[in-house]
Amino acid sequence: MTKKTESLNNFLHSQPEDKDEEMTVTLDLMDGTSVTCAIVTILTVSKQDYIVLLPLNENGENNDGEVWFYRYYENKDDPNEEPVLEYIEEDEEYEIVSDAFDEYLDSTEFDEFMKDE
Repeated sequence: MTKKTESLNNFLHSQPEDKDEEMTVTLDLMDGTSVTCAIVTILTVSKQDYIVLLPLNENGENNDGEVWFYRYYENKDDPNEEPVLEYIEEDEEYEIVSDAFDEYLDSTEFDEFMKDE
């Protein structure tokens, strides 16, 4: 996992067409490029929400396993307002979120294992 240092200027929801399809967002970066990302999960760590995004290539795939973490804010008073993403600039905060994501992956794998039995 690497720390993404690009800047965002837009966050757009794209709803899946069926329940098996993953939900994606398109990020417009400050350098003028756009990246489509799958939403992996939203984690809450110390009362702060964080979104975990999996950047996808033009074929809708991610071959390197890189994920991006951002602080995530929703306006509870206006559910139609686009969420806001903020960069995690402090290494310590980034590591805490990374550890929480690792725990999420461990519990997800365990839950999937239990469903198989």
